[in-house]
Amino acid sequence: MAHYIVVRHKVKNFEKWEKEYSAHLQKRIEVGLTEKHLLRGANDPNEVIILFEAQDIKRAKTFSESTDLKEAMQRAGVVDKPDFYFLESADIKKGRFKEAA
Repeated sequence: MAHYIVVRHKVKNFEKWEKEYSAHLQKRIEVGLTEKHLLRGANDPNEVIILFEAQDIKRAKTFSESTDLKEAMQRAGVVDKPDFYFLESADIKKGRFKEAA
């Protein structure tokens, strides 16, 4: 079963945030996070949403609460409380949903 994390937060300046985010890549690799999608809000380009695949969801949760990540987010200019969503893939069987006639 695959595990994922969605992170949502607003930043003061996307370009500054992106530099700090890139500098923190090695830490994400160490905890088993792989970026799948990096998105910006269509109405607010300083709203950032990131989808990660996580090798170990418990390790990812510990990282999300770490002082290291909080300090990196502060340096990057995160201006609100980040939202973290810890997800797992759903095993949906074919034919479960009927198409409209």
